[in-house]
Amino acid sequence: MNRRKTTAVLAITAGVALLATTATALSRDDDPGPPGQGAAVVRSDVQRTVTAAQDRLRRVPGDADTWALLGSAYVEQARITGDPAFYGKAQGALETSLRHRPEANGPAHLGLGALANARHDFAAARDQAERARAVLPDTAEVYGVLADALTQLGAADEARAAVQRMLDLEPGVPSFTRAAYDFEQRGEVDSARQALTRALDASSTPTDTLFCRYHLGELAFDNGDLGEASAQYEQGLLVDPLDPALLQGRAKTAAARGDLDAALAGYADLVARVPSPQYLHEHAVLLRAAGRTQDAARQFDLLAQQERLLAAAGSTDDLAASVAADRVIPPPRWPPPNANGPAGSTRWSRTRSGGPCTWPDATPKLFATPTRPPPPAGATRRSPTTGA
Repeated sequence: MNRRKTTAVLAITAGVALLATTATALSRDDDPGPPGQGAAVVRSDVQRTVTAAQDRLRRVPGDADTWALLGSAYVEQARITGDPAFYGKAQGALETSLRHRPEANGPAHLGLGALANARHDFAAARDQAERARAVLPDTAEVYGVLADALTQLGAADEARAAVQRMLDLEPGVPSFTRAAYDFEQRGEVDSARQALTRALDASSTPTDTLFCRYHLGELAFDNGDLGEASAQYEQGLLVDPLDPALLQGRAKTAAARGDLDAALAGYADLVARVPSPQYLHEHAVLLRAAGRTQDAARQFDLLAQQERLLAAAGSTDDLAASVAADRVIPPPRWPPPNANGPAGSTRWSRTRSGGPCTWPDATPKLFATPTRPPPPAGATRRSPTTGA
């Protein structure tokens, strides 16, 4: 099915490991948090990063790198919480970094690129990524932000070149998942599945595992294999039973199978905890399909409030036209068309060309570079703020 393009925020998600390890380096509290709790640990790690960065900036207010780190952590907090207020905080921190180091500040431009992608300002994201590349030409994360922006701008060949450069520099979860998206857009579903499986094999953190399980489930769901989709979502939920994206996968699979009671219960719990526009929209449509028109109207009203907040935070609304139509005309399939998330969503676009991949020897090229073994526990991945 064709859906409107939305931001692929793979760079934000992939950067969580960096945020966690940097928080440990900055903070005097070395408690790594309880193991085995998936995204709950990620949320704690990001908050520790914010706290540690703020503490350092009180002592060293002119530290441009720490201001950039803080800004990137705020972008991640916006994704986790669905609160667009963090976008303004992120912009303030990143611009402060640039004031302290106006030239050759790759970390700040990288963060601004991720922020622009999250706000769906893809032209600005591309420009910021190019500025970051000029300073950090061998940093894989730069090419992730660049590829995300180019993909949404319709520059498929340039995006693929950026993904390939990312694979060459650092084959792993962020690069393999972007390769999977590229394959899927070109109709190469089997190659996309292989790339996601390679990403899952390379996963070394709960966050990576959750992300790969979710997108393996999405790939199966979008190609009509509800059994495989459900299996992937459930495998991810064994890692973190409260992961919102995986819970959304479970709920929409129940809806697709015709189990409205289970689907409605799942969405009710989901929007109570994470009232993102995507989830509110899907819940509203499902309520109306179940004949609960007043409850659906309330969800649409909540959705309108969230969209106003996003607009005030500088985000482009990809759902507005679809929502306006859905208030009157129920969508012909589930989930509703254009139900990809707003700025900051973990969804990637499901638009496909429908034809074979025209990248010469695409699969051999993508998988020619051997995957490096995952770093040992506690090791630092290549830093998007330093390139080290």
